[in-house]
Amino acid sequence: MRIRSNKNHLSRIKLPLLVGLVVVFLIAAVGCGGSADLEQPADLKPVKESPMATGGTSGTGITKTEPLTLADASAIGNEGQDGVFNRLWSDPPTLDPHLTSDTTSSGLVVEIFGGLVSFDTDLNLVPDLAESFEISSDSLTYTFVIRDTAVFHNGKPVTAADIKWSLERAANPDTASPVAETYLGDIIGVEEVLDGMTDQISGVTVVDDRTIQIKIDSPKAYFLQKLTYPTAYVLDRENVESGGRNWTDEPNGTGPFKLVEYKIGERLILERHDAYHLGDVGLKKIQMNLAGGSSMAMYENDEIDITGVGLFDLERIKDPSDPLHSDLVVANPSFSISYIGFNAQQPPFDDLKFRQALNHAVDKELIAREVLADLVVPAYGILPPGFPGHNENLEGLRYDPVLAKKLLSESAYADPSSRPRIIVTIPGSGGTPNLDLEVIINMWLDVLGVEVEIQQVEWATYLRDLDRQKFQAFGGLGWEADYPDPQDFLDILFHTESENNNGAYSNTDVDSILEEARVEVDVVKRMELYGQAEESIVADAPWLPLWFAGERHLLIKPYVKGYVVTPMIVPKMRHVYIQD
Repeated sequence: MRIRSNKNHLSRIKLPLLVGLVVVFLIAAVGCGGSADLEQPADLKPVKESPMATGGTSGTGITKTEPLTLADASAIGNEGQDGVFNRLWSDPPTLDPHLTSDTTSSGLVVEIFGGLVSFDTDLNLVPDLAESFEISSDSLTYTFVIRDTAVFHNGKPVTAADIKWSLERAANPDTASPVAETYLGDIIGVEEVLDGMTDQISGVTVVDDRTIQIKIDSPKAYFLQKLTYPTAYVLDRENVESGGRNWTDEPNGTGPFKLVEYKIGERLILERHDAYHLGDVGLKKIQMNLAGGSSMAMYENDEIDITGVGLFDLERIKDPSDPLHSDLVVANPSFSISYIGFNAQQPPFDDLKFRQALNHAVDKELIAREVLADLVVPAYGILPPGFPGHNENLEGLRYDPVLAKKLLSESAYADPSSRPRIIVTIPGSGGTPNLDLEVIINMWLDVLGVEVEIQQVEWATYLRDLDRQKFQAFGGLGWEADYPDPQDFLDILFHTESENNNGAYSNTDVDSILEEARVEVDVVKRMELYGQAEESIVADAPWLPLWFAGERHLLIKPYVKGYVVTPMIVPKMRHVYIQD
């Protein structure tokens, strides 16, 4: 799932030497007040974290609040059940689950809608709309029994026919889902629907009102995990068809919260779904402020209940004498990576040595230490620390200015007079680029003499053009895990045929390894295959990997209970309640 950074503009970067640049940036960071929330990937809004109060850490690396549960909320009566939670957010590019491919949208969609299965806050795969499921002995057929308590927000029961129609709607080319093939393509018959040959998925069978069978093309260890993604969520057919293009203005979901108000650029309000099939929902309402502003100032003024802590404020908040110190939550890193991607089919990035030269010209250790205050971890691979298959010994393309110059001289674009204009496109709506990107572009110029421009594109347009492989190079974004399996990074982002291969990278040897890993049932062998694939991908330099997430520093009001910080987006807001 994509995550993004913030603002940018079109500019040619001609900056002083790096040392002076770092000083200027650090001064600028001080002048920006509390707006530099480095743990947040998009618009300085909390789109990927789920803050909690201080507490222990589970075996999955998930930070939890003090041990208060919904049972506690029930015990304290209306005080817990009538709470309102306030936070800062961004306008989502979409509220259609079948079109969702970013965290800003997903953070809302997972609370409004649901699917057959989900992850809990410990990242265990659990039934959601399904009360149970069985897998055939050949691991090809999945049979789900739907809960008799599962209803849409208007009270209409969820049926197997609703599940089937929703999957077929997601795969229908008229829906134009950018991720249907990625998350549903293992199901027999989905390819034919995607190709417009039929509107029925042959591998999905309604057995009766409460039972549905799904057949896949080969055994795949990660298939159930894919069904947790919003592309597989159930929709109310009548709601979608009667609402036309604007059906998401009044979505009839199945999640713990229902959308009751959305004013673009102003606010978005969710209210509790009282008949939610998984039990009590602790909050009465969630209010999202979409108007922007300094999240730290808003937190200090009691306008919002949670915020990330940026570089400027971090030292102050860490001081035990500061009034806000007791609200500080230090959360484990998310399963995510930030990067700059190169389009391997467009000059000059169609040259391997040119891509490698750009990688070796960037001193990530220096940037992480001097610019980003060690709030991030330099990335030399693709799979994040703590994630299945992560290789802490992967050398990667490390900073080596001598080698960088040599590779550039050996590339097809050594002569700057014949080198094409280079533009890195990033999402945003104005302002200056992120500090790290400015420094990287300066390093390319200083080490290699390569000039690079930055272009801003509005977020929804950025996502659309990214999917169409329109960009020469792209930054200001990253990838956050949808499920804890290396396939979610390596196969989805780098297989030649993947719809999320935004840089048109292609290596037939890598493809073969990834295809073998898809059907490998031995866990150790699968991890070995993904390790081989990752090494080859990194050597080919389709990306400049930048940062893995470091510890996340958050503030959360002490009256907010039951909030869990997880390393990826999962439905969690039903567990939250307010206790004054």
